[in-house]
Amino acid sequence: MSGAYHWGSLAVQERVGVRELAEHVGRSIGTGIRDVAAAFLELQPHLVVGAADGEGRLWASLLTGAPGFVRATGPDRITVAGGLPPGDPLTGALATAGTRVGTIALDPRTRRRMRLNGTVEVTGRGFAVRAEQVFANCPKYLQKRQPLDLAAEGAGVVRRGDALTPDQERAVRAADTFFVATTAEADGVDASHRGGLPGFVEVLSPTELTWPDYAGNAMFLTLGNLTADPRAGLIFPDWETGAVLQLSGRAGVEFGPDGSRATRFRVESVVEAVHPGRLRWSAPEYSPHLGSTTR
Repeated sequence: MSGAYHWGSLAVQERVGVRELAEHVGRSIGTGIRDVAAAFLELQPHLVVGAADGEGRLWASLLTGAPGFVRATGPDRITVAGGLPPGDPLTGALATAGTRVGTIALDPRTRRRMRLNGTVEVTGRGFAVRAEQVFANCPKYLQKRQPLDLAAEGAGVVRRGDALTPDQERAVRAADTFFVATTAEADGVDASHRGGLPGFVEVLSPTELTWPDYAGNAMFLTLGNLTADPRAGLIFPDWETGAVLQLSGRAGVEFGPDGSRATRFRVESVVEAVHPGRLRWSAPEYSPHLGSTTR
């Protein structure tokens, strides 16, 4: 470790030539939850959580609740009321004390986001996370949306498999946002956001995806984790219906001769779900930063 970073992130930062910038940005990572962060959390109706299941597969899941279902209950602790819907791959993990988790709260209304990584504590009403890393991210590549209403109908988990169906492939190609969970063993789990114009995630086959790495905060936490451990979990929310597509598999980082970077992901397990009570959102107002992205 060097400050906030393990060897995987340091290796990517060195390769890209941003070590000095990353060291400066890394000073924003702490263990405490500031008042402004606590206030932000209490307004959020969503929380993305990344963790490994009982078989070691990494997943990203989406929790939904009325604002206030996530709140800071101490200087380094948040509580989450309720739990995941039936059939979610991380139901057992979030009910197990000591599970390492990464979380991200993202507000499409304001293009603000906050990440908190730590360890699960089981509570009577859900679970808590004892924070080990807390930090905010810039609004780059976040699409703006407005809340509509709750999905009234749902069928729970509607499909499981080990490869994408044609309909799921179309959903991935149409996505402008997804979340990715990664890990570096002893350094814990991280959950991060990826955004782009529809089509930025390419479906190479029913078991292989790729997406570009756009210029960001220079931390390279996700790519650094993948350098150390190839396991990854993705979740693609369908903002307009409330459905989710969850993928678990392995990923690697590819560096182009022109300095570009891309992630290639191999699908190993798929869960598609439509649960009642999911919040539906408006069509997006795309991030102004997407006009200048390059592969």
